[in-house]
Amino acid sequence: MLPVLYQDDYMIAVHKPAGLLVHRSLIDKYETRFAMQMVRDQLNQHVFTVHRLDKPTSGVLLFALNRDVARLLNPMFAEGKVEKTYRAIVRGFSPPGGRIEHALKEKLDAIADKKVRTDKEPQSAISEYKTRARFELPFAVRPYKTARYSLVELHPHTGRKHQLRRHMAHINHPILGDANHGDGKHNAMLRTEFDFQGLALNASEIALNHPVSGQKLVIKSESEPRMQRLLTLWRDNNWERECPE
Repeated sequence: MLPVLYQDDYMIAVHKPAGLLVHRSLIDKYETRFAMQMVRDQLNQHVFTVHRLDKPTSGVLLFALNRDVARLLNPMFAEGKVEKTYRAIVRGFSPPGGRIEHALKEKLDAIADKKVRTDKEPQSAISEYKTRARFELPFAVRPYKTARYSLVELHPHTGRKHQLRRHMAHINHPILGDANHGDGKHNAMLRTEFDFQGLALNASEIALNHPVSGQKLVIKSESEPRMQRLLTLWRDNNWERECPE
């Protein structure tokens, strides 16, 4: 059973845990559990995907409950009319906040995207971030004697594949646990010292105008237990540092 964050006659939002695919994919053809099927079984009715979260990302996942509502929601996501908020733990002391405008080459998968054109120009991509906390841990990660991390709030304004992961790596503050765009030395230290597995990225909130009533709707996720355990431990050990406004 996936925790239900919001439900009415037209759509349902659930908390997707890290490590769960949204739907069946050629990329992970041996996987047998999918959020779409789990929600369908919970409700005993068909549901329709209107947006996606990467397998290692946890948080708010919204489904339409009929085809007509899906037709209304899909362009809202595609046109940036849904405000998305993420929380991530990144390497280093990130700046207080900023805007990243860095075009991204379309990221293709050798299996799922083998028929897609590979000569496309980089696509515009915009993200904003705000640093919410900073931590300094007494663990050496070469070439430094301590390890510094930041908790950031992220707002993607476009929806490119792995956009937040690639943008944070672009400004030299990769998200912890990112095997493709992150820092292997820090990822290894966190596994060894804290048994932290996976990606430190959580889709914490989405805000949109209801596709039928038009009323403003804000849906928040449950806390991410892996990330929360890490932050609580760091705070309990007095490793939190001053975070400038």
